[in-house]
Amino acid sequence: MIEMSDKENQLYIGIDGGGTKCRATVFSTKDGIVGTGLGGPANPLHGLERTLESIMVSTQFAMKDAGLGSNDVKQVVAGLGLAGVNLPGLYQKISQWHHPFKKMFLTTDLHTACIGAHKGEDGAVIITGTGSCGFSFINGKGTSLGGHGFSQGDKGSGSWMGLEAVKACLLDLDGLGPQTMMSDLMLKHFDATDAMSVAEKMAGKPSSAYAQLARMVFASAEQGDLIASVIVREGASYISDLARKLLEKNPPRLSMIGGLVEPLHKWLDQDISIIVKPPIQPPEIGAVYYAQQSLANN
Repeated sequence: MIEMSDKENQLYIGIDGGGTKCRATVFSTKDGIVGTGLGGPANPLHGLERTLESIMVSTQFAMKDAGLGSNDVKQVVAGLGLAGVNLPGLYQKISQWHHPFKKMFLTTDLHTACIGAHKGEDGAVIITGTGSCGFSFINGKGTSLGGHGFSQGDKGSGSWMGLEAVKACLLDLDGLGPQTMMSDLMLKHFDATDAMSVAEKMAGKPSSAYAQLARMVFASAEQGDLIASVIVREGASYISDLARKLLEKNPPRLSMIGGLVEPLHKWLDQDISIIVKPPIQPPEIGAVYYAQQSLANN
């Protein structure tokens, strides 16, 4: 049982918020990781209120998992690594949030992912999940590449692959494009009968809904489907180019993080695939490191 009255034991919570889910980890300076929690999407680009709700849901679950009460959050120092806050306007909005924590330190999910991946040391990281982006942190300077959002970019990501798959399937189902086995898979997935019903199912959906279709694209590509293979190869080529651009800064290590790392790795250019290292710690622990560093410098 954690004693909140123990002044030598500071509690931190590291939060990693992305387009699909929000992870929280409670960390004790004496006991290490003591609780974890999971919430919904936490990219303020797709809704500020939803993001704050997901942060609090994941926080509450993590606190409960640590055996702590809801009021104990007032004694916790929070490190937040969120997608979307690379945009100055969104960073400002989250910074102005009347949060419940003792202190809150905000940065991008790229930054905390990089800190975690290299355990606080310099390095570079590529996130390939719902979205895609690259980041390097060397000699105290961060450099971001990509991460422009679902509608403007995020090439090679799950949402991008899902969108490309939907477009290809709609052309196929209307008889206006080449055939692809993804069409039958998509009809079954949506319990749909034609192109219009698929389009209706996806109308107005967020990036996370498209990202859920990425595994379908990889599965079809693995079975030799030409259209799916073209999508995967184009995405993997972009990620390989992104890696090369990051490597121009000579980072000591390069890691990839996200739900597509495993299926995407074999499609990367060989010169890139052989140098990618596994992350040492996950992004939410990187957020804990960031909170500790920020508190020490505050």
